[in-house]
Amino acid sequence: MFDTVLIANRGEIACRVIRTCRRLGIRTVAVYSEADATAQHVRQADVAFPIGGPAPADSYLRGDVIIEVALKSGAQAIHPCYGFLSENADFADAVAAAGLTFIGPSGSSMRKMGSKAGAKDLMASHRVPVVPGYTGEDQDASLLAREAERIGFPLMIKAAFGGGGKGMRIVRKAEDFLANLESCQREASNAFGRDRVLLERYVEKPRHIEFQVFGDSHGNIVHLNERECSAQRRYQKVLEETPSPFLTPELRTKMGEAAIVAARALDYVNAGTVEFIVGQAGDFYFMEINTRLQVEHPVTEMVLGLDLVELQLRVAAGDPLPGSLIRNKSIPANGHAIEVRLYAEDPDQGFLPGSGRLQTLRLPQVSEHVRIDSGVIEGDTVSVFYDPMIAKMIVWDRDRHSALQRMRDALAEVSVIGPKSNVAFLERLLRHPAVIEGNIDTGYLDRNLDEFIGPAGDDNNPARANAFLSAASVVSLLTEESEARLHAGLSADPNSPWRRADGWRLGHHGKRIIALIDGEERIEVSAFGAQGNYRLAAGELEVAIEDAVLADGWLSARHDGVARRQRVFADGARITVHDGQSRRIFDHAPAFAFVEAGSSDVDRVLAPMPGRIVVVKAKPGDEVNEGDELLVMEAMKMELTLRSPRAGRVEVIQAAAGDFVEGDAVLVRLEASE
Repeated sequence: MFDTVLIANRGEIACRVIRTCRRLGIRTVAVYSEADATAQHVRQADVAFPIGGPAPADSYLRGDVIIEVALKSGAQAIHPCYGFLSENADFADAVAAAGLTFIGPSGSSMRKMGSKAGAKDLMASHRVPVVPGYTGEDQDASLLAREAERIGFPLMIKAAFGGGGKGMRIVRKAEDFLANLESCQREASNAFGRDRVLLERYVEKPRHIEFQVFGDSHGNIVHLNERECSAQRRYQKVLEETPSPFLTPELRTKMGEAAIVAARALDYVNAGTVEFIVGQAGDFYFMEINTRLQVEHPVTEMVLGLDLVELQLRVAAGDPLPGSLIRNKSIPANGHAIEVRLYAEDPDQGFLPGSGRLQTLRLPQVSEHVRIDSGVIEGDTVSVFYDPMIAKMIVWDRDRHSALQRMRDALAEVSVIGPKSNVAFLERLLRHPAVIEGNIDTGYLDRNLDEFIGPAGDDNNPARANAFLSAASVVSLLTEESEARLHAGLSADPNSPWRRADGWRLGHHGKRIIALIDGEERIEVSAFGAQGNYRLAAGELEVAIEDAVLADGWLSARHDGVARRQRVFADGARITVHDGQSRRIFDHAPAFAFVEAGSSDVDRVLAPMPGRIVVVKAKPGDEVNEGDELLVMEAMKMELTLRSPRAGRVEVIQAAAGDFVEGDAVLVRLEASE
């Protein structure tokens, strides 16, 4: 076994590999960019070295610098994790040439499997079902357009090198092909350093089911069952689980055998994942092979009781796979595991990636049922330069129904203040019939996104809305009273009126005003009473609160005689109330405030967040229509198209291709409308 391993990555996966290395007594070496100098993987590693600027191309994609650090630090092996250089065959070869061990498959296997085009041809030669398409090296745009016509629409354009949903587009009409091709190639080049694409027929309403495979240098190859990843948004996996609720034992056997055929044909060594598209009738087609550990590997670990990173390390060191895995053609799963990805993003704004300091980050307590893989803690910053993941949340229980409820309970414990998060979206996802019944397909979220974001059907129910509002008001009152008692100290007599925190004044009835912001609505609640007993009034809300107690994040009280227990978080000016189904967020506002009438600014286009300008598609003097593309910017490794807010004439463009711009920067001005 190695005594020192360099981890050529960042974030939660680097921290996760460090944990296993530490358990095995292996010294860890981290690398970091200028933007990650205080990141958790840097703090957790035994030693860490800077490797360049914040952009991936200037740091985490610099294979030569990473190898130099490995040699200098005394590492015997490099673990690439996933993303960045993990599927770069040239890097794997360079690691071996330097006398180091690459913890993954060989460069030659990677060239055959890491290229989606090459892997697809390989599968066809071994009679694994493949979807019709084009995988050729000739990338001339006119040729690709002709091939698209031959394959037929709808079709998918996919980056030949890469994964994670980057560089993928569905095209349904021939006239949309070239624009999508250009965008896909740019995104692939930026994310993976190569712009080659492949084309394939798009299977309507498919499921995404993948098989974890593992091989060693002694000729042993096994599969470790499937993971279902059909809950996706724009090809980004949102929820992963094992076992699949769709597979029958017979279909599982067939797909598992096909996965092993793929790996055995290459004498595959180390961890890999064979991904399949599965039709509604159970027909399945090879999609791609990821020659690395997957983001969702924890669900496999939870049901099989394995540490896949430990297996990677031992196999890379020359050990055979454990006999218990080799002897069994299939390994029965123990229970059910589910993973979701908590991101800094705003679902209500098209899932716009977020960045900034995590002022508050509360995650559920880790237990035998709940696992958290994260690369940030409260106080850390989500960087604009990288994927905005906050944490992976993984749960396990004895069956799927129990695991779903376990995840709902875990999500209810989450509180994020700073950049916006997708936690409310995930909560609605876990309660949606398509997920509960296990019949979701890869396009369901994109087709029915309004079922998961925006106001829920019962959010405007007056009784429910009032329950949220009264709970937030009571939390505010109890917190205010607690702080007043703590800081006042005006009298030692507990019965003195000067120690009361109920707004009592000589000649006054003790009315207090609680001003809260609910979404964009300002609500003023009149409150009378103290010490857990209040009368609240606001609009149609009139309620008597009795014996309210706030302890350990739970509010218990009687509302007009009905006892309720609600999960609450009070963080500075923000109060979050969870009723067991969903959450509602309130922000404190001044009790008396002048609210200026809003006005819409339709003469400017602002950068929605920090990022780099990729393409400028307009120039001063151009006549544009509402919705026309003006610029394309890249942020968080994704392209964002900025469009004209109205019809008019472009007055000035204040950014050029390649410029890095700050959030809210004015990029385009339109001539003022008359």
